Amino acid sequence: MIYTKNIATETANLLLKIKAIKLNLDEPYTWSSGWKSPIYCDNRITLSYVAIRNFLRENLAKVIEEKYGKPDVIAGVATGAIAIGVLVAQELGVPFIYIRPEPKKHGRQNQIEGHLEKGQNIVVIEDLISTGKSSINAVKALKKANANIKGMVAIFSYGFDVAETNFNSENIELTTLSNYNSLIEQALNSDYIVEKDLKTLKEWRKNPELWMQ
Repeated sequence: MIYTKNIATETANLLLKIKAIKLNLDEPYTWSSGWKSPIYCDNRITLSYVAIRNFLRENLAKVIEEKYGKPDVIAGVATGAIAIGVLVAQELGVPFIYIRPEPKKHGRQNQIEGHLEKGQNIVVIEDLISTGKSSINAVKALKKANANIKGMVAIFSYGFDVAETNFNSENIELTTLSNYNSLIEQALNSDYIVEKDLKTLKEWRKNPELWMQ
């Protein structure tokens, strides 16, 4: 679910303003999952814009405090949410850790980097939610370490059914600053896209796995 409608709209507008949202309907992007997509959301770009970075930091921290109170630790999912996770942890004045996709093959072979004690209350930070696979992978690693996961917050979600299923299966509540519907609504209002593009984006959203196959 989104935090509030106003924040969802403002976040979408900021992402569009700095062209963190890439659209290419003629030559679609290929995601790591193999899906073809006419849209690509690159939230890492937000780190280069101080005002937008501050907006995201402050509002992610606000979501966390309102929903869960101050956690013991903030956890970022590598690699996209490490930087924004550190900023949120700094805003809240709490420790930070991050979770790799898998344990390292050398050294201490850590999957969780940083100091974590059993039973600590954690909120997980993500930059982007697509299928939710990497997010749930991080959740499972934290559960294995006996952490108490209060919930997850993210900048943006495509809102796919598969992601909702994945989060429900692990009993993890997800809150995002913005989502796909808010994004395409603002993209149309700001002339970032036209009606023809909107039709394609809605068709893709219905069945992204099979789109263009």
